[in-house]
Amino acid sequence: MTTEDGSTDGVTGAEADGVDEYADLGATTESAMEIAETSMDRVRELVPDETLADRIRQKSVHATGDPEFQHLVRFTGDTEDEPVVAGARAVLDERPIVTDITMVKAGITGRGHDCPVRKAIGNGSELAKRTGMTRTAASVLELDREGVYDDAVAVVGNAPTAALALADCIEDGTRPAVVVATPVGFVKAAESRERLREVAAARGVPAVTNVGRRGGSGLAAGLTNELVHVASDVRSGEVELP
Repeated sequence: MTTEDGSTDGVTGAEADGVDEYADLGATTESAMEIAETSMDRVRELVPDETLADRIRQKSVHATGDPEFQHLVRFTGDTEDEPVVAGARAVLDERPIVTDITMVKAGITGRGHDCPVRKAIGNGSELAKRTGMTRTAASVLELDREGVYDDAVAVVGNAPTAALALADCIEDGTRPAVVVATPVGFVKAAESRERLREVAAARGVPAVTNVGRRGGSGLAAGLTNELVHVASDVRSGEVELP
């Protein structure tokens, strides 16, 4: 994986696909693989396993430990599969994965892809200081000014203000390949995701979000990792994209 500073973690997507089988959460040993695979087998007993969108629902249950969470996931596009297809294609095209904060970035798998992965937070500090907006909102606006979000996998796992800022950017013409947004909390979280869904639908940007107060960095990373896994399955011939 290429990091934001241009370095790699020593395992490229091609190497991961060609040398080592892997599972989510970094499982590579026999014992860890068995645990990961058993966990997903149990999830598939609770969640349908028929469509690409079902894979995202399964991952949401896996990430939250809550079978009911599958009913809270929302897909923005002409079909439920469209955001998954768009995300997998972006991964195959090695488009950037851009997260809102460090915790989400840390959860993105380094295996099965060669996408640059970077975080927004840490950018736009002068804008935040000048305007009084949150650092996460300012960081999204700064990266958008640089054109970072166009054709990227845009991921928001923590900050509602980052989701709202991203919605404003999309409304103004920015076109991510796909948006994954699960900001969490009691203040503006649900509202920010609702606004993202509305703007994404109006502007033709595929998106995966959820309803309610729950969400968070682990969920956002897990859903993004599933896009990587779909791309890996396309590369190996196990999945064919429409």
